[in-house]
Amino acid sequence: MDKTDIRILRVLQQEGKLQNNELAVRVGLSASPCLRRVKQLEDDGVIQRYVALVEPLRVNLGLTVFARIWLKGQDEKTVDQFVDAVKNLPEVVECQLMSGDCDFFLRIVVADLDAYRKFQIQHLNKISGIQNVKTEIPLQKIKHTTALPL
Repeated sequence: MDKTDIRILRVLQQEGKLQNNELAVRVGLSASPCLRRVKQLEDDGVIQRYVALVEPLRVNLGLTVFARIWLKGQDEKTVDQFVDAVKNLPEVVECQLMSGDCDFFLRIVVADLDAYRKFQIQHLNKISGIQNVKTEIPLQKIKHTTALPL
């Protein structure tokens, strides 16, 4: 991957729907080589997919919470059961296996505090192997980006 590929990725991280001709102009290439490079980045798995970023408030998902999860054990069966369960919960938009204090760190998006409490009672707390859940509620979003620092 060279500097031109990095320029392509920087632009596409900001404007993934950009037409190839405009992308080529922005990165200083003609259309055909630009298209070939983008295709190669896709084929190599550098570009995984293209998505639309949705404004949560516009779709009645105004609350993001972070949940720290402790499991009863760290054996393969307990971890796998938790991972499989979380993958089926659309409210969980991010799940990280952690080193340190807790076992997992979740980012959960719901309509409001009542919706989160229902989600926790009806779904999260019912996952086998959970010992403890600590919920963190952010007061203000300072920065959120999907772009990697290339």
